[in-house]
Parts: sequence; structure tokens; C-alpha cells
Amino acid sequence: MNALSAVRLLHARLTDEPVVGSLGTPTYLLAAAGDRPLNLYLWAAMGMASSVGLGLAIAQPERRIVVLDGDGAALMNLGGLVTVGARHPPNLLWFILDNGIFQETGGQPIATGTGTADLAAIARGACIPRAATVTTPEALAAALDVAFAEPGPHLIVAKVAPIEVSERPSLDPVAIKLRFQDALR
Repeated sequence: MNALSAVRLLHARLTDEPVVGSLGTPTYLLAAAGDRPLNLYLWAAMGMASSVGLGLAIAQPERRIVVLDGDGAALMNLGGLVTVGARHPPNLLWFILDNGIFQETGGQPIATGTGTADLAAIARGACIPRAATVTTPEALAAALDVAFAEPGPHLIVAKVAPIEVSERPSLDPVAIKLRFQDALR
């Protein structure tokens, strides 16, 4: 599946949901699909998008919170899976782009690409029963529709091809934070 097309499927369903984008490709794709004040782009925080998203979900239980993560970042913080499973926030959607490599550092293969790690299976083992892996745009659209209609937490792993993205959002973390805070109000 094309990664930008996958993120565009997510973006098309967004209304007032905050989206926490993991550093690198997930953030680049989120900006390319449609920059908006409710996008929080994380820089220098690999593996922490799920933790930030969980904190937002707990702090704002009336809002659906979306985390757009990469497979390498999700593997870096497997504790996030366990914590989401333990806290079980019904308003959290964790969307992981799985291209099987560390894209930003040269395309080194990682465990999801070699078949030694299945993020959806790990999530189910961590008490996140609404965890699925999708490989087609149609399956992704259906999984997103369920995640936006029903309580979660939901974890969707989209198998995507590596992609180079030229569009980059602001790299000013203070400006990003202030814009996001204003949008949350």
C-alpha cells in the first residue's frame, strides 16, 4: 500500500481530532496529507508519540485522539503498547505505518520487516483487542471507519511501501506546540 495514500485515508476522516505524529516519515506524510493546527509534530522524540497520545486521551476523554506512528518508533517503545492496554482509553486510535525499515537512517531492516515481530499481535497480547494489520486501502478504510465509530483503544498497522516525502512541516518545536495548544482550546 502507498504510505501517503494510507495517511490521506486517515486525514479524510478527521474533523476535530488531535493527531500526534511521530518523528520522520509519519510527520512528513501527515503534513503532506493536510497540515492543520491540530497536528502535533514530534521532533527528537522517537517512540514517544504513543505516550503523548495516551496522555492526551486521558486528559481529554471527550475527544478522539489519533497517534500516527512508524513501525520503528513503535518497536522502540513497546512499553507504550502495554500502558495503552493497561489504561484502555476508549478514545485512542493508534495508527502505525509499517514499512519494515528504519527509513530516515538509510533503510535498515527492522523486526517487522523480517517477520520476527507482528505489532498487532503484540498489541493483542498487551490487552488491546482491537488491533489489526491491514494490507490494502479497502481494508484500511474499513478499519478506520470502525475506529472512528466505536470505542477503543484501536491499533491499526498498515503495511506500506517505503516512500520519500519532500514536504516537511515546521521544524520549530515551540511554534508547533503553541499552535497545537491554541487549537485544543
